[in-house]
Amino acid sequence: MSLPSTEPGLIQNLIGALDGGALEVVDLTAPLSAGIPTLKLPDPFVNLIDFSLEQVSAFDEPGPFWKHNNIHTGEHIGTHVDAPSHWITGRDGDDVSQIPVRRLVGPAVVMDFSAEAATDPDFLVEPEHIQAWEAEHGALPDGAWLLLRTGWDKYIDDADAFLNFDDTGSHTPGISAACAKWLAEETPIAGLGVETVGIDAGNAGAFDPPFPAHYYLLGNNKYGVTLLQNLAALPATGAMVVVSPLKIVGGTASPARVLAFVER
Repeated sequence: MSLPSTEPGLIQNLIGALDGGALEVVDLTAPLSAGIPTLKLPDPFVNLIDFSLEQVSAFDEPGPFWKHNNIHTGEHIGTHVDAPSHWITGRDGDDVSQIPVRRLVGPAVVMDFSAEAATDPDFLVEPEHIQAWEAEHGALPDGAWLLLRTGWDKYIDDADAFLNFDDTGSHTPGISAACAKWLAEETPIAGLGVETVGIDAGNAGAFDPPFPAHYYLLGNNKYGVTLLQNLAALPATGAMVVVSPLKIVGGTASPARVLAFVER
């Protein structure tokens, strides 16, 4: 039996880069609290419960040496991962506990549409936008997470601005139906990440098909992650993203901690 090598390996080099500051961990997760903006479906549809904590004990008679809480929340609250089983087109696909871990770690591809979204909150990413990006940066890598920066994370503490409702519905940026179909069927990405409350645009219920990001991506065994923060701290290419949902058996989604590793 041979002894393990004492030469530095990949893990040791990674730890050294983190300790030395050559590799930075960027938290892409929105703080999860009762004030987090949540999707509001119109009647007659039923909404999930919002996030809340129920205190059970706090160094008192019910628990003199500890503090702990019950968590009350819907699956699709805060920064969360959508599994294929969430949507009718993926109903026989993986639940959130069955997503292969290798597909939760991959290259981060960041596309910046913040200027467009600032001018038009209903801005939609089309295949041509992504193809133009590929012409400059190279093809979308296999297993990549496509992260759309729209500047919407700046509204995280203002639910009204974040959801941007008026008499005609919600106005937040996203991808077109054609783009959703193309990403799902013609690209090797693992998933789509957005800063908004859902992976579809705010008014996507009126698209054909309705909510095409859900329809096409989840129907093609790809995933979504929402309410991302701090995408401005990531380069267009070269970072690695780690998406960590809870392993909820039968879950259609899960709150998640999303981290990016960035060379500095």
